[in-house]
Amino acid sequence: MKLWGGRFSHKTDEVAAIFHSSLAFDQRLYKQDISGSISHAEMLGRQDIIPKADAGMIVETLKQILADIENGTLKFDTVSEDIHSFVEAELINRIGDAGRRLHTGRSRNDQVALDMRMYVKDEINEIQKLLITLLEELLTIAKKNTKTIMPGFTHMQKAQPITLAHHLLAYFQMFKRDYKRLFNCRDGADEMPLGSGALAATTYPIDREFVKEKLGFSRISANSLDAVSDRDFCIELLSCLSIIMMHLSRFCEELIIWSMDAFDFIGISDMYATGSSIMPQKKNPDMAELIRGKTGRVYGSLVGLLTMMKGLPLAYNKDMQEDKEAVFDAVDTVKSCLSVFSGMLQSLTFKADNMRKSALSGYTNATDVADWLVKKGVTFREAHEITGKLVIYAIEKQKMIDELSLDELKSLSLIFDERVYEMISLEACLSARDIPGGPAENAVVNEIKNAEEWLKKL
Repeated sequence: MKLWGGRFSHKTDEVAAIFHSSLAFDQRLYKQDISGSISHAEMLGRQDIIPKADAGMIVETLKQILADIENGTLKFDTVSEDIHSFVEAELINRIGDAGRRLHTGRSRNDQVALDMRMYVKDEINEIQKLLITLLEELLTIAKKNTKTIMPGFTHMQKAQPITLAHHLLAYFQMFKRDYKRLFNCRDGADEMPLGSGALAATTYPIDREFVKEKLGFSRISANSLDAVSDRDFCIELLSCLSIIMMHLSRFCEELIIWSMDAFDFIGISDMYATGSSIMPQKKNPDMAELIRGKTGRVYGSLVGLLTMMKGLPLAYNKDMQEDKEAVFDAVDTVKSCLSVFSGMLQSLTFKADNMRKSALSGYTNATDVADWLVKKGVTFREAHEITGKLVIYAIEKQKMIDELSLDELKSLSLIFDERVYEMISLEACLSARDIPGGPAENAVVNEIKNAEEWLKKL
Protein backbone atom coordinates (compact mmCIF):
# COMPACT_ATOMS: atom_id res chain seq x y z
CA MET A 1 0.00 0.00 0.00
CA LYS A 2 1.15 3.52 -0.84
CA LEU A 3 0.53 6.36 1.59
CA TRP A 4 -0.06 8.69 -1.35
CA GLY A 5 -1.44 8.55 -4.93
CA GLY A 6 -4.53 10.73 -5.31
CA ARG A 7 -2.66 13.35 -7.26
CA PHE A 8 -1.09 10.79 -9.61
CA SER A 9 -2.64 9.41 -12.80
CA HIS A 10 0.15 7.03 -13.81
CA LYS A 11 1.60 4.05 -12.01
CA THR A 12 5.18 4.28 -10.80
CA ASP A 13 7.65 2.62 -13.13
CA GLU A 14 8.48 -0.85 -11.82
CA VAL A 15 12.24 -0.33 -11.79
CA ALA A 16 11.81 3.13 -10.23
CA ALA A 17 9.55 1.65 -7.51
CA ILE A 18 12.25 -0.84 -6.53
CA PHE A 19 14.87 1.91 -6.64
CA HIS A 20 12.68 4.10 -4.44
CA SER A 21 11.83 1.49 -1.82
CA SER A 22 13.72 1.42 1.48
CA LEU A 23 11.93 -1.48 3.18
CA ALA A 24 14.82 -3.84 2.44
CA PHE A 25 16.93 -1.98 4.98
CA ASP A 26 14.63 0.21 7.09
CA GLN A 27 12.61 -2.82 8.20
CA ARG A 28 14.99 -3.00 11.16
CA LEU A 29 13.20 0.09 12.49
CA TYR A 30 9.96 -1.84 13.05
CA LYS A 31 10.16 -1.67 16.86
CA GLN A 32 10.77 2.05 16.89
CA ASP A 33 8.14 2.66 14.22
CA ILE A 34 5.45 0.69 16.02
CA SER A 35 6.33 2.16 19.42
CA GLY A 36 6.08 5.66 17.97
CA SER A 37 2.75 4.85 16.34
CA ILE A 38 1.34 3.43 19.57
CA SER A 39 2.18 6.61 21.48
CA HIS A 40 0.86 8.76 18.65
CA ALA A 41 -2.43 6.82 18.57
CA GLU A 42 -2.81 7.07 22.34
CA MET A 43 -2.31 10.82 22.10
CA LEU A 44 -4.84 11.16 19.26
CA GLY A 45 -7.50 9.38 21.34
CA ARG A 46 -6.63 11.29 24.51
CA GLN A 47 -6.99 14.59 22.65
CA ASP A 48 -10.28 13.50 21.01
CA ILE A 49 -8.72 13.98 17.59
CA ILE A 50 -9.89 10.46 16.70
CA PRO A 51 -12.49 8.35 18.54
CA LYS A 52 -11.07 6.77 21.69
CA ALA A 53 -12.40 3.39 20.62
CA ASP A 54 -10.49 3.61 17.34
CA ALA A 55 -7.35 4.70 19.20
CA GLY A 56 -7.65 1.73 21.54
CA MET A 57 -8.15 -0.66 18.62
CA ILE A 58 -5.14 0.79 16.81
CA VAL A 59 -2.91 0.44 19.88
CA GLU A 60 -3.87 -3.19 20.54
CA THR A 61 -3.50 -4.15 16.87
CA LEU A 62 -0.10 -2.49 16.63
CA LYS A 63 1.01 -4.53 19.64
CA GLN A 64 -0.19 -7.67 17.86
CA ILE A 65 1.69 -6.69 14.70
CA LEU A 66 4.85 -6.18 16.74
CA ALA A 67 4.48 -9.60 18.35
CA ASP A 68 3.81 -11.25 14.98
CA ILE A 69 6.92 -9.70 13.43
CA GLU A 70 9.06 -10.84 16.34
CA ASN A 71 7.73 -14.40 16.41
CA GLY A 72 8.10 -14.74 12.65
CA THR A 73 4.38 -15.02 11.88
CA LEU A 74 4.35 -11.77 9.92
CA LYS A 75 6.91 -11.46 7.13
CA PHE A 76 7.97 -8.24 5.44
CA ASP A 77 6.54 -7.93 1.93
CA THR A 78 8.33 -6.82 -1.22
CA VAL A 79 5.87 -4.16 -2.35
CA SER A 80 5.75 -1.62 0.49
CA GLU A 81 7.81 1.53 0.06
CA ASP A 82 9.16 1.53 3.60
CA ILE A 83 8.57 0.27 7.12
CA HIS A 84 6.00 3.01 7.75
CA SER A 85 3.74 2.00 4.84
CA PHE A 86 4.20 -1.70 5.64
CA VAL A 87 3.01 -1.28 9.23
CA GLU A 88 0.12 1.00 8.29
CA ALA A 89 -0.99 -1.30 5.48
CA GLU A 90 -0.98 -4.28 7.86
CA LEU A 91 -2.93 -2.26 10.42
CA ILE A 92 -5.60 -1.28 7.87
CA ASN A 93 -5.74 -4.86 6.60
CA ARG A 94 -6.58 -6.03 10.11
CA ILE A 95 -8.99 -3.35 11.38
CA GLY A 96 -10.13 -1.45 8.30
CA ASP A 97 -11.01 2.24 8.41
CA ALA A 98 -10.00 2.69 12.04
CA GLY A 99 -6.43 2.00 10.92
CA ARG A 100 -6.67 4.79 8.36
CA ARG A 101 -6.94 7.29 11.21
CA LEU A 102 -3.46 6.54 12.59
CA HIS A 103 -1.59 8.95 10.34
CA THR A 104 -3.71 11.92 11.43
CA GLY A 105 -1.50 14.82 12.48
CA ARG A 106 1.82 13.43 11.31
CA SER A 107 3.94 12.93 8.19
CA ARG A 108 6.44 10.29 7.21
CA ASN A 109 9.00 13.06 7.53
CA ASP A 110 8.58 13.48 11.28
CA GLN A 111 7.84 9.77 11.65
CA VAL A 112 11.17 8.67 10.18
CA ALA A 113 13.00 11.35 12.14
CA LEU A 114 11.42 9.89 15.28
CA ASP A 115 12.32 6.31 14.33
CA MET A 116 15.94 7.20 13.62
CA ARG A 117 16.33 9.11 16.87
CA MET A 118 14.91 6.21 18.86
CA TYR A 119 17.15 3.78 16.99
CA VAL A 120 20.28 5.86 17.62
CA LYS A 121 19.48 6.12 21.33
CA ASP A 122 18.92 2.36 21.59
CA GLU A 123 22.11 1.47 19.74
CA ILE A 124 24.24 3.89 21.75
CA ASN A 125 23.17 2.00 24.87
CA GLU A 126 24.30 -1.29 23.31
CA ILE A 127 27.62 0.10 22.12
CA GLN A 128 28.34 1.55 25.55
CA LYS A 129 27.79 -1.90 27.08
CA LEU A 130 30.36 -3.35 24.69
CA LEU A 131 32.79 -0.57 25.58
CA ILE A 132 32.38 -1.35 29.28
CA THR A 133 33.28 -4.98 28.59
CA LEU A 134 36.42 -3.87 26.78
CA LEU A 135 37.35 -1.39 29.53
CA GLU A 136 36.97 -4.07 32.19
CA GLU A 137 39.18 -6.47 30.24
CA LEU A 138 41.87 -3.82 29.86
CA LEU A 139 41.90 -3.28 33.61
CA THR A 140 42.04 -7.02 34.28
CA ILE A 141 45.17 -7.38 32.14
CA ALA A 142 46.73 -4.16 33.44
CA LYS A 143 46.40 -5.29 37.07
CA LYS A 144 48.44 -8.40 36.25
CA ASN A 145 51.19 -6.48 34.48
CA THR A 146 52.19 -3.51 36.63
CA LYS A 147 55.72 -4.97 36.79
CA THR A 148 55.92 -6.18 33.17
CA ILE A 149 58.59 -3.94 31.65
CA MET A 150 58.54 -3.17 27.93
CA PRO A 151 59.93 -0.47 25.67
CA GLY A 152 57.83 2.57 24.92
CA PHE A 153 58.15 3.93 21.39
CA THR A 154 58.12 7.23 19.55
CA HIS A 155 58.48 7.33 15.75
CA MET A 156 58.38 3.49 16.00
CA GLN A 157 61.81 3.67 17.64
CA LYS A 158 62.52 2.51 21.19
CA ALA A 159 62.31 5.51 23.49
CA GLN A 160 61.99 4.84 27.22
CA PRO A 161 61.02 1.89 29.41
CA ILE A 162 57.39 1.63 30.52
CA THR A 163 55.21 -1.22 31.71
CA LEU A 164 52.60 -3.20 29.81
CA ALA A 165 50.02 -1.96 32.31
CA HIS A 166 50.91 1.66 31.55
CA HIS A 167 50.64 0.97 27.82
CA LEU A 168 47.24 -0.71 28.13
CA LEU A 169 45.91 2.05 30.36
CA ALA A 170 46.57 4.51 27.56
CA TYR A 171 43.96 2.61 25.55
CA PHE A 172 41.69 2.56 28.59
CA GLN A 173 41.70 6.35 28.47
CA MET A 174 40.89 6.32 24.75
CA PHE A 175 37.91 4.00 25.13
CA LYS A 176 36.79 5.87 28.25
CA ARG A 177 36.59 9.02 26.15
CA ASP A 178 34.63 7.07 23.54
CA TYR A 179 32.16 5.98 26.20
CA LYS A 180 31.71 9.53 27.49
CA ARG A 181 31.51 10.96 23.98
CA LEU A 182 28.53 8.71 23.26
CA PHE A 183 26.63 10.34 26.13
CA ASN A 184 26.89 13.66 24.34
CA CYS A 185 25.80 11.97 21.13
CA ARG A 186 22.80 10.40 22.85
CA ASP A 187 21.79 13.79 24.20
CA GLY A 188 21.83 15.15 20.65
CA ALA A 189 19.41 12.42 19.57
CA ASP A 190 17.20 12.82 22.66
CA GLU A 191 14.79 15.26 21.03
CA MET A 192 11.24 14.25 20.08
CA PRO A 193 10.37 15.48 16.54
CA LEU A 194 6.86 14.03 16.16
CA GLY A 195 4.36 16.81 15.64
CA SER A 196 6.54 18.63 13.14
CA GLY A 197 4.53 17.20 10.25
CA ALA A 198 6.05 17.38 6.81
CA LEU A 199 7.73 20.69 7.67
CA ALA A 200 5.09 23.09 9.06
CA ALA A 201 3.67 21.21 12.07
CA THR A 202 -0.09 20.48 12.16
CA THR A 203 -3.42 22.16 12.74
CA TYR A 204 -4.63 19.41 15.07
CA PRO A 205 -4.50 20.02 18.85
CA ILE A 206 -1.84 17.41 19.48
CA ASP A 207 -0.01 16.98 22.80
CA ARG A 208 3.66 16.71 22.00
CA GLU A 209 4.68 16.62 25.65
CA PHE A 210 2.55 13.53 26.20
CA VAL A 211 4.24 11.70 23.31
CA LYS A 212 7.64 12.85 24.51
CA GLU A 213 7.02 11.37 27.96
CA LYS A 214 5.60 8.11 26.58
CA LEU A 215 8.62 7.57 24.34
CA GLY A 216 11.22 8.54 26.92
CA PHE A 217 12.61 11.68 25.30
CA SER A 218 14.02 14.52 27.39
CA ARG A 219 12.65 17.35 25.23
CA ILE A 220 10.67 18.18 22.11
CA SER A 221 12.14 19.75 18.98
CA ALA A 222 11.93 23.54 18.87
CA ASN A 223 11.49 24.10 15.13
CA SER A 224 9.46 21.96 12.74
CA LEU A 225 11.63 22.73 9.70
CA ASP A 226 14.78 21.73 11.56
CA ALA A 227 13.19 18.66 13.13
CA VAL A 228 12.41 16.93 9.84
CA SER A 229 15.60 17.96 8.02
CA ASP A 230 18.11 17.41 10.86
CA ARG A 231 20.48 14.48 10.64
CA ASP A 232 23.19 16.00 12.82
CA PHE A 233 22.54 13.28 15.39
CA CYS A 234 23.31 10.62 12.78
CA ILE A 235 26.47 12.42 11.69
CA GLU A 236 27.52 12.82 15.30
CA LEU A 237 26.98 9.11 15.90
CA LEU A 238 29.06 8.19 12.85
CA SER A 239 31.75 10.58 14.05
CA CYS A 240 31.81 8.88 17.46
CA LEU A 241 31.87 5.45 15.84
CA SER A 242 34.71 6.52 13.55
CA ILE A 243 36.78 7.57 16.56
CA ILE A 244 36.07 4.25 18.27
CA MET A 245 37.23 2.44 15.15
CA MET A 246 40.33 4.62 14.96
CA HIS A 247 41.23 3.56 18.51
CA LEU A 248 40.54 -0.10 17.75
CA SER A 249 42.61 0.14 14.59
CA ARG A 250 45.58 1.67 16.41
CA PHE A 251 45.42 -1.08 18.99
CA CYS A 252 45.12 -3.76 16.31
CA GLU A 253 48.11 -2.32 14.46
CA GLU A 254 50.18 -2.71 17.61
CA LEU A 255 48.97 -6.25 18.18
CA ILE A 256 49.90 -7.12 14.60
CA ILE A 257 53.38 -5.64 15.09
CA TRP A 258 53.82 -7.28 18.50
CA SER A 259 52.94 -10.67 17.01
CA MET A 260 55.75 -10.43 14.42
CA ASP A 261 58.84 -12.56 14.95
CA ALA A 262 60.91 -9.37 15.16
CA PHE A 263 58.98 -8.36 18.29
CA ASP A 264 57.39 -11.56 19.63
CA PHE A 265 55.71 -9.69 22.49
CA ILE A 266 52.41 -11.57 22.27
CA GLY A 267 50.86 -14.81 21.16
CA ILE A 268 47.46 -14.56 19.49
CA SER A 269 45.12 -17.44 20.24
CA ASP A 270 44.25 -19.87 17.46
CA MET A 271 40.63 -18.78 18.01
CA TYR A 272 41.46 -15.36 16.60
CA ALA A 273 43.97 -16.24 13.88
CA THR A 274 43.89 -18.08 10.56
CA GLY A 275 46.33 -20.00 8.41
CA SER A 276 47.56 -19.94 4.84
CA SER A 277 46.16 -22.05 2.03
CA ILE A 278 49.69 -22.64 0.68
CA MET A 279 52.17 -22.00 3.53
CA PRO A 280 51.63 -24.54 6.33
CA GLN A 281 53.67 -22.64 8.92
CA LYS A 282 51.64 -19.43 8.78
CA LYS A 283 49.51 -18.08 11.62
CA ASN A 284 47.99 -14.79 10.58
CA PRO A 285 46.38 -12.13 12.85
CA ASP A 286 43.40 -11.84 10.52
CA MET A 287 40.88 -10.61 13.09
CA ALA A 288 43.11 -7.67 14.00
CA GLU A 289 43.70 -6.96 10.32
CA LEU A 290 39.97 -7.08 9.57
CA ILE A 291 39.17 -4.63 12.34
CA ARG A 292 41.89 -2.36 11.01
CA GLY A 293 40.37 -2.66 7.53
CA LYS A 294 36.78 -2.13 8.62
CA THR A 295 37.80 1.22 10.10
CA GLY A 296 37.84 2.64 6.58
CA ARG A 297 34.34 1.30 6.05
CA VAL A 298 32.99 3.27 9.02
CA TYR A 299 34.90 6.37 7.92
CA GLY A 300 33.22 5.94 4.53
CA SER A 301 29.78 5.98 6.13
CA LEU A 302 30.60 9.24 7.89
CA VAL A 303 31.98 10.92 4.77
CA GLY A 304 29.07 9.62 2.70
CA LEU A 305 26.48 11.08 5.06
CA LEU A 306 28.29 14.41 5.33
CA THR A 307 28.48 14.60 1.54
CA MET A 308 24.83 13.67 1.12
CA MET A 309 23.71 16.41 3.53
CA LYS A 310 26.01 19.21 2.42
CA GLY A 311 23.84 20.63 -0.38
CA LEU A 312 20.31 19.99 0.87
CA PRO A 313 17.94 22.96 1.21
CA LEU A 314 15.24 22.92 3.87
CA ALA A 315 13.28 20.88 4.60
CA TYR A 316 13.11 17.13 3.91
CA ASN A 317 14.58 15.75 0.67
CA LYS A 318 14.55 12.16 -0.52
CA ASP A 319 18.36 12.16 -0.47
CA MET A 320 18.01 11.76 3.28
CA GLN A 321 16.82 8.18 2.83
CA GLU A 322 20.52 7.44 2.34
CA ASP A 323 21.19 8.07 6.03
CA LYS A 324 19.87 4.69 7.12
CA GLU A 325 22.19 2.26 5.38
CA ALA A 326 25.21 4.31 6.42
CA VAL A 327 24.14 4.37 10.07
CA PHE A 328 23.01 0.74 10.14
CA ASP A 329 26.20 -0.55 8.58
CA ALA A 330 28.46 1.53 10.83
CA VAL A 331 26.58 0.42 13.94
CA ASP A 332 26.75 -3.24 12.94
CA THR A 333 30.44 -2.94 12.09
CA VAL A 334 31.42 -1.28 15.36
CA LYS A 335 29.42 -3.72 17.46
CA SER A 336 30.97 -6.74 15.78
CA CYS A 337 34.48 -5.26 15.97
CA LEU A 338 34.15 -4.46 19.68
CA SER A 339 32.88 -7.98 20.41
CA VAL A 340 35.66 -9.69 18.46
CA PHE A 341 38.36 -7.39 19.81
CA SER A 342 37.39 -7.94 23.45
CA GLY A 343 37.49 -11.70 22.95
CA MET A 344 40.82 -11.52 21.15
CA LEU A 345 42.31 -9.30 23.87
CA GLN A 346 41.20 -11.70 26.58
CA SER A 347 42.86 -14.60 24.76
CA LEU A 348 46.28 -12.95 24.25
CA THR A 349 49.45 -14.38 25.76
CA PHE A 350 51.90 -11.66 26.81
CA LYS A 351 55.59 -12.64 26.64
CA ALA A 352 57.05 -10.66 29.52
CA ASP A 353 60.63 -11.94 29.10
CA ASN A 354 60.75 -10.84 25.46
CA MET A 355 59.34 -7.44 26.35
CA ARG A 356 61.97 -6.93 29.02
CA LYS A 357 64.81 -8.02 26.73
CA SER A 358 63.60 -5.55 24.14
CA ALA A 359 63.52 -2.75 26.70
CA LEU A 360 67.12 -3.54 27.71
CA SER A 361 68.31 -2.83 24.19
CA GLY A 362 67.86 0.39 22.28
CA TYR A 363 69.36 2.66 24.97
CA THR A 364 65.97 3.36 26.51
CA ASN A 365 67.68 4.56 29.71
CA ALA A 366 69.58 7.37 27.94
CA THR A 367 67.14 10.03 29.12
CA ASP A 368 67.75 8.93 32.71
CA VAL A 369 71.50 9.34 32.22
CA ALA A 370 70.91 12.91 31.05
CA ASP A 371 68.55 13.54 33.97
CA TRP A 372 71.18 12.19 36.40
CA LEU A 373 73.73 14.65 35.02
CA VAL A 374 71.27 17.54 35.34
CA LYS A 375 70.70 16.65 38.99
CA LYS A 376 74.47 16.92 39.41
CA GLY A 377 74.40 20.52 38.20
CA VAL A 378 74.93 20.09 34.45
CA THR A 379 72.60 22.13 32.22
CA PHE A 380 70.08 20.01 30.37
CA ARG A 381 71.45 20.92 26.92
CA GLU A 382 74.98 19.97 27.97
CA ALA A 383 73.71 16.77 29.59
CA HIS A 384 71.81 15.92 26.40
CA GLU A 385 74.98 16.34 24.31
CA ILE A 386 77.13 14.29 26.69
CA THR A 387 74.60 11.47 26.71
CA GLY A 388 74.27 11.55 22.93
CA LYS A 389 78.03 11.08 22.59
CA LEU A 390 77.83 8.34 25.19
CA VAL A 391 75.28 6.48 23.08
CA ILE A 392 77.52 6.77 20.00
CA TYR A 393 80.43 5.37 22.02
CA ALA A 394 78.28 2.50 23.34
CA ILE A 395 77.08 1.64 19.83
CA GLU A 396 80.67 1.54 18.59
CA LYS A 397 81.63 -0.75 21.48
CA GLN A 398 78.45 -2.83 20.97
CA LYS A 399 77.49 -2.37 24.60
CA MET A 400 74.52 -1.05 26.53
CA ILE A 401 75.08 2.09 28.62
CA ASP A 402 74.95 0.22 31.92
CA GLU A 403 77.60 -2.20 30.56
CA LEU A 404 80.15 0.58 30.18
CA SER A 405 82.81 0.86 32.87
CA LEU A 406 83.07 3.90 35.09
CA ASP A 407 86.33 4.84 33.35
CA GLU A 408 84.53 4.78 30.01
CA LEU A 409 81.79 7.00 31.40
CA LYS A 410 84.31 9.42 32.88
CA SER A 411 86.06 9.67 29.54
CA LEU A 412 83.00 11.62 28.42
CA SER A 413 82.32 13.50 31.65
CA LEU A 414 84.19 13.56 34.93
CA ILE A 415 80.92 14.14 36.74
CA PHE A 416 79.99 10.48 36.42
CA ASP A 417 80.46 8.33 39.53
CA GLU A 418 79.42 4.83 40.55
CA ARG A 419 76.01 6.01 41.78
CA VAL A 420 74.85 6.51 38.19
CA TYR A 421 74.46 2.74 37.79
CA GLU A 422 71.78 2.72 40.51
CA MET A 423 69.73 5.23 38.57
CA ILE A 424 69.76 3.74 35.08
CA SER A 425 68.46 0.20 35.56
CA LEU A 426 65.04 -0.41 34.00
CA GLU A 427 63.44 -0.62 37.44
CA ALA A 428 65.08 2.64 38.53
CA CYS A 429 64.01 4.40 35.35
CA LEU A 430 60.40 3.42 36.05
CA SER A 431 60.29 4.01 39.81
CA ALA A 432 61.74 7.50 39.35
CA ARG A 433 58.64 8.48 37.35
CA ASP A 434 56.25 8.22 40.28
CA ILE A 435 53.96 11.12 39.42
CA PRO A 436 50.25 11.03 38.53
CA GLY A 437 49.96 9.64 35.01
CA GLY A 438 53.48 8.22 35.05
CA PRO A 439 54.64 4.62 34.46
CA ALA A 440 55.96 3.91 37.98
CA GLU A 441 54.18 0.98 39.62
CA ASN A 442 52.65 3.12 42.35
CA ALA A 443 51.31 5.64 39.81
CA VAL A 444 49.91 2.85 37.63
CA VAL A 445 48.24 1.14 40.58
CA ASN A 446 46.59 4.46 41.48
CA GLU A 447 45.47 4.91 37.90
CA ILE A 448 43.91 1.45 37.93
CA LYS A 449 42.16 2.23 41.22
CA ASN A 450 40.73 5.46 39.81
CA ALA A 451 39.60 3.62 36.67
CA GLU A 452 37.85 0.95 38.72
CA GLU A 453 36.07 3.57 40.81
CA TRP A 454 34.91 5.31 37.64
CA LEU A 455 33.54 2.05 36.22
CA LYS A 456 31.63 1.31 39.43
CA LYS A 457 29.73 4.56 39.04
CA LEU A 458 28.39 3.69 35.59
